[in-house]
Amino acid sequence: MTATPSTTSRPEFFVTPGYGDTLLADLRYSQAVRTGDRVEISGQGGWDDDFTFPEALEDEIVRAFDNVERTLATAGATWRDVIAVNSYHLPTAADSIGEDHNRVMVEQFRRRMGDRAPIWTQVGMSALGAPGMRVEIRVTAVLGHGD
Repeated sequence: MTATPSTTSRPEFFVTPGYGDTLLADLRYSQAVRTGDRVEISGQGGWDDDFTFPEALEDEIVRAFDNVERTLATAGATWRDVIAVNSYHLPTAADSIGEDHNRVMVEQFRRRMGDRAPIWTQVGMSALGAPGMRVEIRVTAVLGHGD
């Protein structure tokens, strides 16, 4: 469901139920902010509500996409509204992020957005925000964009 764009430009902050409550209490940040018809989310990892990560990289990436979806929904958006993606990766290749990351990322883009193609920036990192974390995904959405 796509939400009706807000008539105010005043920022509204959102916390993803479950892990978002913990992050707000422990680290003092919200998971999403909506200003008018624009939604920005903080980076989402492939954690569960207890902050554990799957053993397989593919499962972690899919769960990160699921967490992006949960966070977007909290702010009234969907993957169909996404216009920009930034992804951060612990590389699995010496000279790039690695085909195992790219393959799953592209599969998830196709599954969740169909023929639409947002802009995308990938960045290889030496570490991410939590121990055991190998991918983090941050998106920008414009409500109604995917209609």
